[in-house]
Amino acid sequence: MKKYESIRIFKNPILESFTHVHPIVPLVLWAPFIGFLIYRSYFELGYTHLQMILCAVSGLIIWTLTEYLLHRFVFHLKPIGPLSERFVFLFHGLHHDDPNDPTRLVMPPVPAILIMGLIWLFFSLFIPAFYMPGFMAFFTIGYLCYDYIHYATHHFKMSGKVGRYLKKFHLQHHFRHEKAKYGVSSPLWDYVFRTVTGPKED
Repeated sequence: MKKYESIRIFKNPILESFTHVHPIVPLVLWAPFIGFLIYRSYFELGYTHLQMILCAVSGLIIWTLTEYLLHRFVFHLKPIGPLSERFVFLFHGLHHDDPNDPTRLVMPPVPAILIMGLIWLFFSLFIPAFYMPGFMAFFTIGYLCYDYIHYATHHFKMSGKVGRYLKKFHLQHHFRHEKAKYGVSSPLWDYVFRTVTGPKED
């Protein structure tokens, strides 16, 4: 990876180092987790093929909705004070200030694990325990797809109609209107919630 002059966040070099993540890290972190969940689903819980397909479809679709909601309502939260302003900047504002920083395009492991843990707890309130491993396996696959599609939109040409469309869609969010086009791995929910184009301004 070429040397890149990143925006410095922390004076402490140890804290600063935790804000930089090589793009291979999410795959190394989450692939074993996904493998374990799929193994547990098939060989310990005895999922049928139909049950696994249902978990795959629901997990991937719910991921795209989660991605959209987090991006729109958490990462673009309107700050109400210095603490929330700092939170928004650290989680997403920095990315908009410097969108092509190659070491700040994927989520650092510590917050990623914390967020995924909270998401697991949230979904366990609604989804039967039997289906949670299969559902979360494909939900996490959706997250990995998001991470690498996001990285690709900033650092690769992305050939093919779908690739070019996703790249253009995301870059328009950055450079045309931040209050539109929140989906990265899928534009589905932008069409559902009518945020493909931003609100009209005076």
